[in-house]
Amino acid sequence: MDNDHITRRGLVLGCVALMTSGCATASWPIGNPFSSTGSPIRRREVAYSGSERPGSIVVNTYERYLYYVEDEGRATRYGVAVGEEGLTLKGDAVVGRKAEWPSWTPTASMIERKPRLAQYAGGVPGGENNPLGAAALYLYRGGQDTYFRIHGTNEPWLIGQAVSNGCIRMTNEDIMHLYGRAPVGTSVLVI
Repeated sequence: MDNDHITRRGLVLGCVALMTSGCATASWPIGNPFSSTGSPIRRREVAYSGSERPGSIVVNTYERYLYYVEDEGRATRYGVAVGEEGLTLKGDAVVGRKAEWPSWTPTASMIERKPRLAQYAGGVPGGENNPLGAAALYLYRGGQDTYFRIHGTNEPWLIGQAVSNGCIRMTNEDIMHLYGRAPVGTSVLVI
Protein backbone atom coordinates (compact mmCIF):
# COMPACT_ATOMS: atom_id res chain seq x y z
CA MET A 1 0.00 0.00 0.00
CA ASP A 2 1.39 3.44 -0.85
CA ASN A 3 1.53 6.38 1.57
CA ASP A 4 -0.80 8.59 -0.52
CA HIS A 5 -3.97 6.74 0.53
CA ILE A 6 -5.89 6.89 3.79
CA THR A 7 -7.15 3.57 5.06
CA ARG A 8 -10.55 3.20 6.64
CA ARG A 9 -8.88 2.06 9.89
CA GLY A 10 -6.60 5.11 9.89
CA LEU A 11 -9.54 7.41 9.27
CA VAL A 12 -11.63 5.84 12.05
CA LEU A 13 -8.73 5.88 14.53
CA GLY A 14 -7.93 9.48 13.64
CA CYS A 15 -11.56 10.52 14.17
CA VAL A 16 -11.69 8.70 17.52
CA ALA A 17 -8.50 10.45 18.59
CA LEU A 18 -9.92 13.85 17.63
CA MET A 19 -13.21 13.18 19.40
CA THR A 20 -11.60 12.05 22.64
CA SER A 21 -8.82 14.61 22.86
CA GLY A 22 -9.97 17.79 24.48
CA CYS A 23 -13.62 16.82 24.44
CA ALA A 24 -14.58 19.51 26.93
CA THR A 25 -16.69 22.13 25.22
CA ALA A 26 -15.07 25.54 25.29
CA SER A 27 -17.21 28.55 26.07
CA TRP A 28 -15.30 30.59 23.50
CA PRO A 29 -14.47 28.98 20.16
CA ILE A 30 -11.51 31.26 19.38
CA GLY A 31 -10.24 32.50 22.71
CA ASN A 32 -12.13 34.64 25.19
CA PRO A 33 -12.68 38.13 23.73
CA PHE A 34 -13.31 39.48 27.23
CA SER A 35 -10.05 38.23 28.76
CA SER A 36 -8.02 41.20 27.57
CA THR A 37 -7.15 43.51 30.42
CA GLY A 38 -8.05 46.42 28.13
CA SER A 39 -11.58 45.20 27.36
CA PRO A 40 -14.16 47.65 28.71
CA ILE A 41 -16.72 44.88 29.21
CA ARG A 42 -14.48 42.58 31.23
CA ARG A 43 -15.52 42.09 34.86
CA ARG A 44 -13.57 44.39 37.16
CA GLU A 45 -13.69 46.20 40.49
CA VAL A 46 -14.45 49.90 40.12
CA ALA A 47 -15.14 52.94 42.31
CA TYR A 48 -18.87 53.36 42.97
CA SER A 49 -20.55 56.48 44.36
CA GLY A 50 -24.23 55.52 44.24
CA SER A 51 -26.46 55.44 47.31
CA GLU A 52 -27.39 51.75 47.03
CA ARG A 53 -26.45 49.46 49.88
CA PRO A 54 -23.65 46.91 49.59
CA GLY A 55 -25.04 43.67 48.19
CA SER A 56 -27.39 45.51 45.81
CA ILE A 57 -27.38 45.16 42.03
CA VAL A 58 -27.63 48.20 39.78
CA VAL A 59 -28.08 47.80 36.01
CA ASN A 60 -27.31 50.83 33.89
CA THR A 61 -28.98 49.98 30.58
CA TYR A 62 -27.55 53.05 28.83
CA GLU A 63 -23.94 52.19 29.76
CA ARG A 64 -24.63 48.43 29.43
CA TYR A 65 -23.05 47.63 32.76
CA LEU A 66 -24.29 45.79 35.82
CA TYR A 67 -22.81 46.79 39.19
CA TYR A 68 -22.73 44.58 42.27
CA VAL A 69 -22.32 47.15 45.04
CA GLU A 70 -19.54 46.45 47.55
CA ASP A 71 -18.45 48.13 50.79
CA GLU A 72 -16.35 51.30 50.96
CA GLY A 73 -17.41 52.91 47.68
CA ARG A 74 -16.51 49.95 45.45
CA ALA A 75 -18.48 47.74 43.06
CA THR A 76 -17.86 44.81 40.77
CA ARG A 77 -18.78 45.94 37.26
CA TYR A 78 -19.89 43.46 34.61
CA GLY A 79 -20.51 44.10 30.92
CA VAL A 80 -24.05 43.16 29.87
CA ALA A 81 -26.35 43.03 26.88
CA VAL A 82 -29.68 44.73 27.48
CA GLY A 83 -33.14 44.80 25.98
CA GLU A 84 -33.90 46.37 22.65
CA GLU A 85 -35.34 49.88 22.75
CA GLY A 86 -38.52 49.90 24.82
CA LEU A 87 -38.11 46.33 26.02
CA THR A 88 -36.16 46.86 29.22
CA LEU A 89 -37.55 46.74 32.74
CA LYS A 90 -36.90 49.97 34.63
CA GLY A 91 -37.01 50.68 38.37
CA ASP A 92 -36.79 48.52 41.48
CA ALA A 93 -37.05 44.74 41.71
CA VAL A 94 -35.69 41.92 43.84
CA VAL A 95 -34.17 38.58 43.01
CA GLY A 96 -37.19 36.37 43.69
CA ARG A 97 -35.75 33.09 42.46
CA LYS A 98 -32.49 31.67 41.13
CA ALA A 99 -31.74 28.69 38.88
CA GLU A 100 -28.67 27.06 37.38
CA TRP A 101 -28.98 25.90 33.75
CA PRO A 102 -32.63 27.01 33.69
CA SER A 103 -35.15 26.01 31.07
CA TRP A 104 -36.62 28.72 28.86
CA THR A 105 -39.98 29.29 27.20
CA PRO A 106 -40.62 32.44 25.17
CA THR A 107 -43.58 34.51 26.30
CA ALA A 108 -46.51 35.16 23.97
CA SER A 109 -45.38 38.78 23.50
CA MET A 110 -41.88 37.59 22.53
CA ILE A 111 -43.36 35.26 19.91
CA GLU A 112 -45.59 38.07 18.63
CA ARG A 113 -42.55 40.37 18.18
CA LYS A 114 -40.36 37.61 16.76
CA PRO A 115 -42.49 34.88 15.14
CA ARG A 116 -39.42 32.67 14.61
CA LEU A 117 -39.51 32.01 18.38
CA ALA A 118 -42.77 30.04 17.95
CA GLN A 119 -40.64 26.94 17.34
CA TYR A 120 -39.63 27.15 21.03
CA ALA A 121 -43.15 27.61 22.43
CA GLY A 122 -42.89 24.20 24.12
CA GLY A 123 -39.76 25.34 25.96
CA VAL A 124 -36.04 24.69 25.73
CA PRO A 125 -34.40 22.57 28.44
CA GLY A 126 -31.43 23.94 30.33
CA GLY A 127 -28.03 23.43 28.71
CA GLU A 128 -25.56 25.03 26.35
CA ASN A 129 -28.17 25.65 23.63
CA ASN A 130 -30.52 27.44 25.99
CA PRO A 131 -30.59 31.24 25.61
CA LEU A 132 -30.64 31.74 29.41
CA GLY A 133 -27.16 30.25 29.68
CA ALA A 134 -25.60 28.85 32.83
CA ALA A 135 -27.80 30.60 35.41
CA ALA A 136 -30.62 33.07 35.89
CA LEU A 137 -31.72 35.51 38.56
CA TYR A 138 -35.51 36.00 38.25
CA LEU A 139 -36.67 39.56 38.95
CA TYR A 140 -39.82 40.07 41.04
CA ARG A 141 -41.93 43.07 42.07
CA GLY A 142 -44.52 42.89 44.81
CA GLY A 143 -44.03 39.13 45.06
CA GLN A 144 -44.84 38.66 41.34
CA ASP A 145 -42.50 37.48 38.58
CA THR A 146 -41.78 40.35 36.15
CA TYR A 147 -40.64 37.86 33.46
CA PHE A 148 -37.38 39.78 33.29
CA ARG A 149 -34.15 37.98 34.12
CA ILE A 150 -30.49 38.59 34.68
CA HIS A 151 -29.01 35.56 32.95
CA GLY A 152 -26.14 34.01 31.05
CA THR A 153 -26.08 33.64 27.31
CA ASN A 154 -25.10 31.23 24.57
CA GLU A 155 -24.26 34.32 22.44
CA PRO A 156 -21.48 36.04 24.41
CA TRP A 157 -20.42 38.15 21.44
CA LEU A 158 -23.59 40.23 21.99
CA ILE A 159 -22.41 41.56 25.38
CA GLY A 160 -22.34 45.36 25.22
CA GLN A 161 -25.32 45.61 22.85
CA ALA A 162 -29.08 46.26 23.08
CA VAL A 163 -30.37 43.04 21.56
CA SER A 164 -32.52 41.00 23.91
CA ASN A 165 -36.25 40.81 24.53
CA GLY A 166 -35.73 42.82 27.70
CA CYS A 167 -33.58 40.66 29.92
CA ILE A 168 -30.07 41.46 31.08
CA ARG A 169 -27.52 39.07 29.55
CA MET A 170 -24.08 38.35 30.95
CA THR A 171 -21.35 35.95 29.92
CA ASN A 172 -21.86 32.54 31.52
CA GLU A 173 -18.69 33.07 33.55
CA ASP A 174 -19.97 36.39 34.89
CA ILE A 175 -23.51 35.19 35.70
CA MET A 176 -22.04 32.31 37.71
CA HIS A 177 -19.81 34.80 39.56
CA LEU A 178 -22.81 37.02 40.34
CA TYR A 179 -25.07 34.03 41.08
CA GLY A 180 -22.76 32.98 43.92
CA ARG A 181 -22.86 36.46 45.46
CA ALA A 182 -26.51 37.53 45.07
CA PRO A 183 -28.98 35.56 47.22
CA VAL A 184 -32.74 35.52 46.77
CA GLY A 185 -34.00 38.84 48.13
CA THR A 186 -31.16 40.92 46.64
CA SER A 187 -32.32 44.42 45.68
CA VAL A 188 -32.04 45.28 41.98
CA LEU A 189 -32.30 48.74 40.44
CA VAL A 190 -32.54 49.01 36.65
CA ILE A 191 -31.91 52.52 35.32
